[in-house]
Amino acid sequence: MAPAVGSVVTTETTNPASNTPKVTLTGPTSLFHHSLVTKDFNLLKFHAAASLQLQFGNRRHEHVAPSDDRLIVSPYNEEPHLLDLKRLDTPNQLLAKALTIFKPVRDDYATAPYTESFNWQAVVDFLRDLSQAEGYRWKRQKFYVVTFRSQLFPDVDQQRLHDLDVRSHQEATASGGLLKYWFGTKDEKHRNLATCIWRSREDAHAGGTGPWHQQARAAAREMYEKIVFSTLKLVIDDDASSWEISEWTEEDA
Repeated sequence: MAPAVGSVVTTETTNPASNTPKVTLTGPTSLFHHSLVTKDFNLLKFHAAASLQLQFGNRRHEHVAPSDDRLIVSPYNEEPHLLDLKRLDTPNQLLAKALTIFKPVRDDYATAPYTESFNWQAVVDFLRDLSQAEGYRWKRQKFYVVTFRSQLFPDVDQQRLHDLDVRSHQEATASGGLLKYWFGTKDEKHRNLATCIWRSREDAHAGGTGPWHQQARAAAREMYEKIVFSTLKLVIDDDASSWEISEWTEEDA
């Protein structure tokens, strides 16, 4: 696990089945420096290790641990991959922070229904707590979600696949609107799932048109036996009281 700068907020739950964080927040949430948090892919993907970056309440620890404005929002805990919170308004900052606890809740996420594969209710509950701690009244808002379901060829060049993903994520991060990027580990049939949660469709378009994304698309035929791309919308209602994920339609644009 990461250095002991805090506790992963999902470790204590009021109901193990719902995986809802039990936290009492008494003030705005700041960030520990990202270098204090693990770079381990598995911890960041499957154990919500990015939440270790959150510093709760009015206590500040700059005298013992440096702070940061850049948030870990993917399995890549390195500077080109961090989200600059200063570029976001309050609701998008809050959702990005809430998504630090985002993780799968079942092993078959590569093929299971998307809404049943992650701890969405815990994320929205945490968002409500964060909003209240910041004194912010959450208003109904929608976000743009992209999913990539894939099946790799068994002999795929793993290093090239990794390099394309790293560079593409750097491009996407530079757009400023990518609130979360998550990808799993391929199963025994080389199937996997990746997902992006964007501030808006416009951000997704801006972040996905660079040269590395073009290279990744060009390489898809030789790397993937199958790939299915879908676009969804995440709607979080007033006061973060409820949420829904459904297909994105042209009426949502």
